Amino acid sequence: QVQLVESGGGLVQAGGSLRLSCAASGRPYSRYAMGWFRQAPGKEREFVAVISWSGSTTNYADSVKGRFTISRDNAKNTVYLQMNSLKPEDTAIYYCALDNTILGHTTEASYDYWGQGTQVTVSS
Repeated sequence: QVQLVESGGGLVQAGGSLRLSCAASGRPYSRYAMGWFRQAPGKEREFVAVISWSGSTTNYADSVKGRFTISRDNAKNTVYLQMNSLKPEDTAIYYCALDNTILGHTTEASYDYWGQGTQVTVSS
């Protein structure tokens, strides 16, 4: 059984920064890609970023490119999402997820395990 626990969410003003963390346990986490998704009120969950098992390959949604950075520390079984230049439209619950492949995907269907989510609120 895999457990993913997100942390680091909170309230921040527009233009500010937050760093989300996702700690994994219960599976050889380092062998799989990890992704971040988000769900804003009244909207469907959407892809944010993904990182391959080694950390050498990343991919981002167009809406966050140049502002967000995904990274991972396999020694700590943790994946991070550094969010800079935050905008009110970034307000959402952010979820980390474990992919069933080593490279990762942008679609939810390939993700086997999900965290409980952490709230990010950006005020204008």
